[in-house]
Amino acid sequence: MNIFEAILMGAVEGVTEFLPVSSTGHLTILEKLLGYRLDDPDITAFTVIIQSGAVLATIIFLMKDITRIVPAFFKGIANKEAREHPDFRFAIAVILGSIPIVIAGLTFKDAIETTLRSLWFVAGALILWSGVMAFADHAATQVRHEDDVTWKDALVIGVVQCLAVIPGISRSGSTMSAGLLRDLDRVTVTKLSFFLSVPALTGASLLQGYEEFDNISNGVGWTNTIVATAVSFIVAYFAVTWLLKFVAKHSYSVFIFYRLALGALLMLLLATGTISAQ
Repeated sequence: MNIFEAILMGAVEGVTEFLPVSSTGHLTILEKLLGYRLDDPDITAFTVIIQSGAVLATIIFLMKDITRIVPAFFKGIANKEAREHPDFRFAIAVILGSIPIVIAGLTFKDAIETTLRSLWFVAGALILWSGVMAFADHAATQVRHEDDVTWKDALVIGVVQCLAVIPGISRSGSTMSAGLLRDLDRVTVTKLSFFLSVPALTGASLLQGYEEFDNISNGVGWTNTIVATAVSFIVAYFAVTWLLKFVAKHSYSVFIFYRLALGALLMLLLATGTISAQ
């Protein structure tokens, strides 16, 4: 991997991480187009680790919310009356919603790093989950807001988020769809998706960095990995800012049409043998 490829992949990660279009699916496609073998341990680890740049951008973007919610959580632990505060409930929701993806990630780790990296899975997931997103976007009443989020909402959203281990479904796409079907408004489900990304992606990045340290050193290289992570951080910050403004006034239709078009194109390329699946 050269430095220009690292910058390109970091930029793609930053743009797509929080849009409901699947960052892993996009990186998998790009890595294949650049000639990498998708199930190589260093490529798999690289794909996961550079997500930490986007996570850091999210933490900075949400800092005002974090400095409000974290103290409320600790107050709620010490004080029964404080547990009724919406910020405490939101903190509990984020914690509970993060548990399912940890279990799923550890349980299906081998399949995630090998079988599910096939571009057939990416193409199929892009198309099929577009139908779920379209239904959720149409059926949502959006009558509930951030103060209405409960632990039940987060648990349901967290379980659905587990489907995002399949590249192409999209972690943000799964959480946003589940949130809309719980009648939460688009801005609330988008922010909740941001919060749920922090423990999930941070844990995955640290685990891959620890387990695949030597493979990265001898493969794509840590310099390229760090550069791509830094680029993803910069790009993701602007992407997050734009997305929240966008969903406040628009539906997810543009993302749905994009997913369908990309999935169909990818299937055509695979079916004609233009590119291989793995």
